[in-house]
Formats: sequence, C-alpha cells, structure tokens
Amino acid sequence: MAALPSLRQLSYLVTLSETLHFTEAARRSFVTQSTLSGGIMELERLLGGVLVERDRQNVRLTPLGEQVVARARVLLADAQDLMRLSREMSEPLTGDLHLGIIPTIAPFLLSKLLQEVHKKLPKIQLHLHEAQSEKIVEKLEHGNLDMIVLALPFDTRGLKVAEIAKEDLYLVCHKADQNANSARSLDDLDLSRLVLLEEGHCLRNHALSACPVGERKNDNRLKASSLPTLVEMVSSNLGFTLLPEIAIHSNMLKSNPDLVVKAIDAAPSRTLALITRKSTPLQNEFDMLLPILQKITQNQN
Repeated sequence: MAALPSLRQLSYLVTLSETLHFTEAARRSFVTQSTLSGGIMELERLLGGVLVERDRQNVRLTPLGEQVVARARVLLADAQDLMRLSREMSEPLTGDLHLGIIPTIAPFLLSKLLQEVHKKLPKIQLHLHEAQSEKIVEKLEHGNLDMIVLALPFDTRGLKVAEIAKEDLYLVCHKADQNANSARSLDDLDLSRLVLLEEGHCLRNHALSACPVGERKNDNRLKASSLPTLVEMVSSNLGFTLLPEIAIHSNMLKSNPDLVVKAIDAAPSRTLALITRKSTPLQNEFDMLLPILQKITQNQN
C-alpha cells in the first residue's frame, strides 16, 4: 500500500493557504519554519506534484494545491469529529462547544443562552464566536465551529439545518418621516431612503429581497456597520430601515421616542436556524440546544 499523507502535513498546507506566509504558518502550527516547509515538501513528494509556488516575495497555491487544500479541510474536520465522537461516547454532554452566531442575532440571545446552557448543560463549556454568515459557515465546514446560528434564506451547502423560529421584518422610521409613517407596504415607500447594513450581512439581503429589482442596481444608499449604528441613522432621520422582530422587542429601540415601528403588508421575513455538519458527533448537544434556542426566541417575540 502506498504511503499516505499525514493529517499533520495536510494541516501545515491548510494553515499556509490561510496565511500565504511560511513564518506565520509555522507560528500558528507551533513548529519551526523548517519543520513546516519539510512537511509540505514531503506532502508534494507523496502526491507527485507542486502544491505551493515560492519566491522571495510571494507564496501562492498552485491549482493542485487549491484542490488538495479543499479536500484536506474535509479530512481534518472529519478527524476532529472522530476525536469528539470518542469523547462523546465516554463522557456525553461534556467539554467545549464552539457556537458561531451572526451579529444580527447575537445581541438578543447570548445572555439568556449562556444562562440556559449553564443551567441545563452544566458540564458544557460554551464558546461563542460572532461573525457574518459566510465566515461562520466556512468555519463550520472546516471543523473550527461545532454549530452555528444564522438566518435563512442563506446557502447552507448541504449542512444539517433545524428551524428555531420565523420572524417578519418591521419598518422602523423617524416620527417626522411622513412618507414612511403613512406607508402600508414597500410599494408606498421611497426606497432610495432605505438604510441598510453593509455587504456581508444577510439581513441586508433579506431586506433587499422584497425591493423592486431596479432599486438594487447601483446601490448608493447609506450603509451601517452594525444594528446600533443603523438605529442611530434612522433616529437622525437619515432614512428608514427594516429590522427583525427579535430586535423590535429588545431594548434597542425603547429608549428612543422619536422612532416609529410598523408592520407592513407583504413584509420580508427570515428564519432563524441552528446548523451543524451532518457528520457531527455532537448530536445530543444539538438536540438539547435547539429547544433552548426555540424557547428563548419565543419569549423574545
């Protein structure tokens, strides 16, 4: 039987693909640069092809290297799941659980989620990671996260998905905004004044999904980096926005008497979901975390 690449060698290559810098990749791998370089050279010898192009100024993956990295990520994630499966069989519902969550959900769930997990899963150490949807999906696929909470529709790429809750988006405007205050649907609004989050936030796409196609071209509307900033912009009467129900029932809007919240006809909506890999060894944790999240969101809305 021919010699096979080791997980360590594959790990070196994946880390190098993320840094494109041998010294930094070695630091992240807790080895010397010569050890990392030797491991990748041995991997190239085993596979019979060049994986990395090197010169004095640049490091880049070859087309073969990119394909090997993609497959290596899957193998490394499966290996991590194998280790977790062994622990889960001997000590169920114990140890670390890394949960990714998007910024338009995190502020409204985290406090109660930590309390409930501490109460119902006392031997679980919950680690929370906040990032935009694409980033946490990638980290889940690569085995860096165990589960994620995000809002659908979003491309979940064959992952295991369980619904937490559905919620409509509500119109939020300044009380002096006569057009928005009198609107019954998106058709009644001046969509050039629709204030949105920056690219990368799925809430932005959920809001735009209900807008006429023409309004999405050459989009020069004001954009916010976070929900609090978005609310401040509306509070300054720079435009109106669409916010999910979970945000409407939080304290984010209650302190500002100048804001008006309205349900509108044919409002866009989103579905909150708990997502993991189909091969997860943490099915018990997934099954227990889901009703906790469902209960929290039900009480929030």
